[in-house]
Amino acid sequence: MAKVTLFFAVLLVALGLVGYLGTGSVHATALIPAWFGLALGISGFLAISPNESRRKLFMHINVTIALLGFLGSAVEAIRGYLRATSAGLEPDQIALASKLTMAALLLVYVILCVRSFIAVRRSGKV
Repeated sequence: MAKVTLFFAVLLVALGLVGYLGTGSVHATALIPAWFGLALGISGFLAISPNESRRKLFMHINVTIALLGFLGSAVEAIRGYLRATSAGLEPDQIALASKLTMAALLLVYVILCVRSFIAVRRSGKV
């Protein structure tokens, strides 16, 4: 799962950079996915270890970071959409797409981690 973590970390960093550079480097908050990707990447590298307890610790840290990122981005996407529509404005499509993409990536990652944790538990390698 550590390699999967690094893959998702790269995707999140790319999403953050595309969002930031694609909007003319005006909104620093567009880099939020990149920061989550960086956190996952660092912890993912630390999870590549022959020590089982260290690997388990860092994978649980990764899934916690991802879950918090999913919840935050999903809530912000919904809140931004509702705020704009209640004011009679069109929501910022780039920001909304970035938040929803981040939420989707992190949700898929959390699901993969939970499935992996369950498989390890069932295999008796705990």
